[in-house]
Amino acid sequence: VQLQASGGGSVQAGGSLRLSCAASGSIFSIATMGWYRQYPGKQRELVATITSGLSTNYADSVKGRFAISRDNAKNTLYLQMNDLEPEDTAIYYCNAKFVRNGLPLNYWGQGTQVTVSS
Repeated sequence: VQLQASGGGSVQAGGSLRLSCAASGSIFSIATMGWYRQYPGKQRELVATITSGLSTNYADSVKGRFAISRDNAKNTLYLQMNDLEPEDTAIYYCNAKFVRNGLPLNYWGQGTQVTVSS
């Protein structure tokens, strides 16, 4: 499984960005997909997840501003980020979790930088 994240960049506060994560392999439709972010010197933290049944979960800090979605036909995960704040500046990673032969598996993309200036 390979995950390729894209769409990061630099925006001013209040602006929007849309992240994409293209997944290879046949597991996309069964995986719980997610976006995480990491600040310098900090541990990676949850931003949002979406299950194969389209249930979503968001960090409190992004509720109402970010929207996670998936297109199983395109094997692609999205994160629409609106009303961005300087505190959203981080490296964003996409993640895939699924079970194969009874074993939980966890894959990460390479990360994409998001920078929000005030």
